[in-house]
Amino acid sequence: MEFDLIIKGIIFGFAVAAPVGPIAVLCMQKTLNKGFISGIVSGLGSAFSDLFYAIIAGFSLTFISDFLVHNQFSIRIGGGIILIFMGLKIAFTDTGKQVRKHRREGNKLFTDFVTTFFLTITNPSTIIAFIAIFSGTQVIHPDSSNLSISILVFSVFLGAVIWYFILVGIIYFFKKKIRLKHLWWINKITGVLIVLFAFFVIASVFIFNPI
Repeated sequence: MEFDLIIKGIIFGFAVAAPVGPIAVLCMQKTLNKGFISGIVSGLGSAFSDLFYAIIAGFSLTFISDFLVHNQFSIRIGGGIILIFMGLKIAFTDTGKQVRKHRREGNKLFTDFVTTFFLTITNPSTIIAFIAIFSGTQVIHPDSSNLSISILVFSVFLGAVIWYFILVGIIYFFKKKIRLKHLWWINKITGVLIVLFAFFVIASVFIFNPI
C-alpha cells in the first residue's frame, strides 16, 4: 500500500511541477548563468512550496487553505508584480558583468531558494490542483492514516524534485555549448518570457476572478 502511495505521489508531484511556467524558466536561467547547483537549489525552493501546499491539501488544513484561496487575488497580483520586476532585471542586466560577478562573489544559494519558494507560493491555485487530484483519485479518504498521508505528500515533494533535476540536468548539459553572446540573447528572451508570464498571471486573475 505504501509503495503504491509513493508511486502515485511522485506522479502527482511531477505532474504539478512539470508545466513550463515562470519558475521553470527562472530555474533554466539560473542554471545557465550561475551553474548546476544554483539551478537545483532554485528548483528545490519551488518543490518545497509544492510540499507546503500538498501538506495543506493532504491533511485538510482548511483554515490555511481557505485563507489562501479567498485571498488569491491579492497574492497572485503581488506575485505577478514581483515577476515583472525580476523579468525586467534579467532582460536588462549586463550578461558579462553578471557572469564575472557570480565568479567573484560565488552563488547566493539561499537567495535562489527563497526567491523560487515565495514566487511559487504566490500561486494558490496549486493547492486547488492538489485538492482536485487527491479527491479525484480518492488516494486520500476519511480512513487514511496520518502515516499514509505523510508518505503521499513526501512523495509529491520527491516527484517535484525529480522534475527539477531532469530540467536542470538537460539545461546544464547544453550549457557547455553556449557562448557569452548566446547567453546575452538567452537572458533577453528569458526576461521577456517571465514578464509575459507575469502579465498572464495578472490578467487571469481579472478574467477568472473578476472583482
